[in-house]
Amino acid sequence: MYNDPIADMLTRIRNASNVGHPMVEVPASKLKLELAKVLQKEGYIRSFEIREAGNHKTLRVLLKYDSEGYPLIRKLVRVSRPGLRKYYKVDNLPRILGGGGTAIVSTPQGLLSDREARRARVGGEVLCYVY
Repeated sequence: MYNDPIADMLTRIRNASNVGHPMVEVPASKLKLELAKVLQKEGYIRSFEIREAGNHKTLRVLLKYDSEGYPLIRKLVRVSRPGLRKYYKVDNLPRILGGGGTAIVSTPQGLLSDREARRARVGGEVLCYVY
């Protein structure tokens, strides 16, 4: 069976923001928690929290909208996937909308935005684009 938990998280966030939900819950993992930290740092979500229900944890993501009610996440695209990994050196990291968007990169220093990865001079696997 095909299993891509990051794509599942991105799809849940994309769907919830497109219909105007204030929050979305996804099964929690360390990678998803780091992804939520980068999304919050870049200003795409309001906040997130870990919730424990019995013996499993969920990650509750509070979505962010502009003053007119439009979601700040207009597009959320999975790039590297289990069947086709996409790795980039620091000099070849993609610029999304000329810097108006963000690529989230898995580096040896953890998950970073493309701007942080360039500043730290590290490349890695580009997980997704957000704009």
